[in-house]
Amino acid sequence: MDFVSFLLLSAVLGLLLLLARGPAASRRGRLPPGPRPLPLLGNILQMDRHGLLKSFLELRDKYGDVFTIYLGPRPVVVLCGPEAVKEALVEKAEEFSGRAPVMIVDSVFQGQGVVFANGDRWKALRRFSLATLRDFGMGKRSIEERIQQEAQCLVEELRKSKGALLEPTMIFNSITGNVISSIVFGERFSYDDKQFQDLLNKFTDIFAIGSSLWGQLFELFSGFLKFFPGSHRRAHNNLTLVNAFVADKVEKHKLSLDPSAPRDFIDMYLLRMEKEKGIASTEFSYKNLILTVTSLFFAGTETSSTTLRYGCLLLLKYPWVAEKVQEEIDQVIGRNRLPEIKDRAKMPYTDAVIHETQRFSDLAPLNLPHAVTQDTSFRGYLIPKGTDVYPVLSTVLHDPRYFKKPYDFDPNHFLDAQGSLKKSDAFIPFSSGKRICLGEGIARMELFLFFTTILQNFSLSSSMDPDSIDLTPRLSGLGTVPPTYLLRFHPR
Repeated sequence: MDFVSFLLLSAVLGLLLLLARGPAASRRGRLPPGPRPLPLLGNILQMDRHGLLKSFLELRDKYGDVFTIYLGPRPVVVLCGPEAVKEALVEKAEEFSGRAPVMIVDSVFQGQGVVFANGDRWKALRRFSLATLRDFGMGKRSIEERIQQEAQCLVEELRKSKGALLEPTMIFNSITGNVISSIVFGERFSYDDKQFQDLLNKFTDIFAIGSSLWGQLFELFSGFLKFFPGSHRRAHNNLTLVNAFVADKVEKHKLSLDPSAPRDFIDMYLLRMEKEKGIASTEFSYKNLILTVTSLFFAGTETSSTTLRYGCLLLLKYPWVAEKVQEEIDQVIGRNRLPEIKDRAKMPYTDAVIHETQRFSDLAPLNLPHAVTQDTSFRGYLIPKGTDVYPVLSTVLHDPRYFKKPYDFDPNHFLDAQGSLKKSDAFIPFSSGKRICLGEGIARMELFLFFTTILQNFSLSSSMDPDSIDLTPRLSGLGTVPPTYLLRFHPR
């Protein structure tokens, strides 16, 4: 019996003995079709041992683009393909704007903070967060300058390696972490800062746990498994330590706050807390501050960093793509000035490579789970209020009607016959609708400026032959984790 089978058997026996979560309540409505669930255990017999995504894809072949599956005792509606996902997230945006919990981190967030909140709390926190991110430069020249400065720090750090083999996770986490840190904390950290590196390592670990088989099994049976040892406890402890770091920063901000000159996101939030101090129904609580900053810090670090890691691996696998990007960089930017966002419009091939990297890397294949905010009519079915929904982004990013070779890396997916950038309605790596990623604008700027700065200054190589490089993710669950690899940065 392999490890996964043992865990599944343990979960089955434990649930039958303890009835940890009890039978699913009788629910009004008519859910989409799906396999018949077992009491308490749901559709465990239909789950593929490779995880949720593989299971959903197999069930899609049988039930179509919209179906119901029971993750343990709770029903989940799964949406596949561009049409179903767009219909839900865009055309019925309000009804599908709820957030279902992600069990591996729910013990910490518990419906608070801008990512996991719902209802009026979520609306208030999202409006405030968007406005504040814009005030501190999202989409403006000021954040572009911050990214450019960090890119130059990156160049200096990579030059120190003198072409030695290195594993890029730490350095890519550091540069993306510093960009979001400058917005939420008003400061950047040295790459040698031990506390900063420890926090970044915790983010990487949490992302890996959520993407692991254990993380996906915990999604099914958290009511039972939470009482036993497992990596879910490490995820909880990691997040608790990150929250403690954020809380310490908040306390220091309180002591130095100048109401006439707010420095960053924390200052703006503290001022809003003070303004609404006497309002009993305010959503601007201390806990929401901590968890919102943690959410922004985590999302702003891990997602762009992981995309850069996958991007460099793809360039090692396909060195002629890197050469074409460098030709375009030399032609448009040259070697002597900093890349700027306005250069992107003149660099369609580079832009296409970045788009294709995001599509191929499939960073959030299942999307963060949604929930319907009211009883919702959808394609002839009636989905009861509060039902969890998985809009599976992977099925959009790999749709063969939009991408001729959906499982191959090919920048031509985003180029027309004239070599100009071609937009695609199926390119939604940041999700879509009311829950679209808050930091999309920052992430797009980061990917272009970091990517072009690296290739302007360095050529990449590996000790492996390109043909032997395996692009298969190390983990694929709620997130996609690229394989571990080493590379060299050779000054051009």
